[in-house]
Amino acid sequence: MTRKYGRTFHLPQSPGATSDDKILQDTSALLAEAQVVITEKMDGENTTIHAGGCHPRSLDARYHPSRDWMKAFAAGISPALKEGERIVGEYLFARHAIAYPALPSYFLGFAWIVDGVIQPWEETLARFGALGIASVPVLYRGPPSEQVIQGTISALDLETQEGFVIRAARGFGEADMQTLLAKYVRADHVQTEVHWMNTQTIKNGLA
Repeated sequence: MTRKYGRTFHLPQSPGATSDDKILQDTSALLAEAQVVITEKMDGENTTIHAGGCHPRSLDARYHPSRDWMKAFAAGISPALKEGERIVGEYLFARHAIAYPALPSYFLGFAWIVDGVIQPWEETLARFGALGIASVPVLYRGPPSEQVIQGTISALDLETQEGFVIRAARGFGEADMQTLLAKYVRADHVQTEVHWMNTQTIKNGLA
């Protein structure tokens, strides 16, 4: 089942938002959650694995040789997925603006979606473990607050980290992504006008 992963709004503090991006102006619903999870925003290609294969976020994306690894990896995951079940993550084979020298895998998962519901974080990690999928790095888990968000911003290494994503730890519908999930992206994240697909592919490193 091919279905595009929803847009993630920027936090109001995010300096990397462009004119095409959406801003989460009201963070009250997110801050009212009992628990949130903050994960590192990896600089790769948003990719979905489903029962029939995989696809990047853009459903009409053209072929690129750097995606061959992803297709082969998904071929080992897809048979274990039911219809309506999707694994969403960041595909990191090709270097974009940030170089990663020691990744645990070229695919790092950040969401497990079943019939339109983004599953709770603990269950997501368990599903990843059963499928042999590594998750994106977790920076924080606990009660949310403006202080927690500011502390996470201050702790970022802006030379090696694009930013972070904050989400409710519990499960929620994809329709609620606009209020229960948001991102922070460093200023001037993309520093070249040439898209990575139009340059020579440089592989990131594996640990």
